[in-house]
Amino acid sequence: MTQRSSSKPIDSGDAVDRLDSLAPMLSPHTRLVVLGSFPGIASLRAQQYYAHPRNQFWPLLSALWGVDLVGVPYALRVAEASARGLGLWDVYASCRRAGSLDSAIRDAVFNDLASLKQRAPQLRAVAHNGGESARAMRHTQALGIAVVRLPSTSPANASWSFDRKLAAWRAAFVDHGLV
Repeated sequence: MTQRSSSKPIDSGDAVDRLDSLAPMLSPHTRLVVLGSFPGIASLRAQQYYAHPRNQFWPLLSALWGVDLVGVPYALRVAEASARGLGLWDVYASCRRAGSLDSAIRDAVFNDLASLKQRAPQLRAVAHNGGESARAMRHTQALGIAVVRLPSTSPANASWSFDRKLAAWRAAFVDHGLV
């Protein structure tokens, strides 16, 4: 599982140049892929999925799997996720956006979601992380596998408590054999 560098520097968050997403984190044994919408500024700067310290993605996985993924280096987080059959990617390959909010995404270009089953031949399901990602459900449903919309792990999704998010994420992970 490799990453590519963003072709545009990320500055103060006011960038309006085209931004490039992160490379997919998929392997031949990925069974469930979590699709975000597009990485926030912190993730693009770090070249890491869910890098914002208030994003609840890694804490949720820690709670689901009973391992500390927050306190370990990113490479170990990704390795643990991969070993458990989890892949990560985003719906959009590129876009224009000032700041990190999904509502600010403009001129988005989709990733090649149709290639997911070729990239991950054991893929059983796609989980959309939040509403903006879920807008692509018609594309992922065309893959002929299970598709679920999960509550966003973003700090902007404050209307869902951690425990409520955890219950929703646990149900999806249990359904698809990752817990």
